[in-house]
This record gives sequence, C-alpha cells and structure tokens, in this order.
Amino acid sequence: MSNPYAADKLIAQARQLAAEYRRTMGKPLPGISSEIAEHDAVRLLGLEPKASQDAGWDAVDPATGRRVQIKSRTIFDETKGGERIGQLKVNQQWDAVILVLMDEDYEPYEIYEALREDLEDVVDASSSGRSKRGAMSVARFKIVGELVWDRVNGRYDGVWDNQAG
Repeated sequence: MSNPYAADKLIAQARQLAAEYRRTMGKPLPGISSEIAEHDAVRLLGLEPKASQDAGWDAVDPATGRRVQIKSRTIFDETKGGERIGQLKVNQQWDAVILVLMDEDYEPYEIYEALREDLEDVVDASSSGRSKRGAMSVARFKIVGELVWDRVNGRYDGVWDNQAG
C-alpha cells in the first residue's frame, strides 16, 4: 500500500457499503468484515502486514515479534450471543490471534489478543468436534485473551487484565 490515506478512504467506503448491503439485503456481504478487521488491527495496534498471502498469519507485532492471525466478528445484536470466530489455522505457524469485534456499522469497538498456547489449551481441553477443528465462541475467546484496544480508551499496554482476581 503506497498511500495509506487512499487505503483508509477505501476502507471507510467499504464499511458504508457493507452496512448498507446488510440493511438492504438482510445478510452480510461475504468476506468484507475480515478485510476491514485486518486493516483496523494493523492501523490501531501498529502491526506490520505480512508480505505474502501463503503464511498462516496476517501480520507481525513489531514490539513483540509475534506473528498474528487476525479474526473478526461483526456483532449485529449483542443480546443474542453464541457468536463464533472463524477457524483457527492450528496447523500453521503463528504466535497469537487478534480478534476485532465490530458493530453493525463495521466499526471496531473492541480488540482482543490471545496467545497460541492459551488457545491450544482451550481447544485441547474441549472434547467437541467443533473445538477440535479450531472453532471457538467469541465469549470463550474473550475469557482466554485480553483486551488490547477499545474505542473509548484506545490501546491498552498490559495494564488491563480480564483474568485478574
């Protein structure tokens, strides 16, 4: 991306299109939330996007060197619950997963990060076939991971911990 402002403008247009598409058609526009989430995670967390598409990860955190998968979930009705995140690529090389939660306008409101070993412990501890394949609920991911950004406070730098007593 040679011009970050052009990319920001395109993503803003994609958000509007995706939200309008869902309101009009009654279903999400396929594939768009992951593209928006990847852009948001890179921009908001200062990640470096990967150069090739064949790796099992999407970006690198220059502060830690972690290779991260970026997942997204657009939450249209917070009262429903039961949302799941996309398949974790458990057979690929990566160190952490970033989950970008977006509202009905495809705007990010929370970003969580979970380390591979913590996610593997949860997947290994579960006997369900869905978990064995690397699928997990948003609620479970939020318990395992930690909040690293929200739209009110911005980026958290290790101060907030959802697992503290």
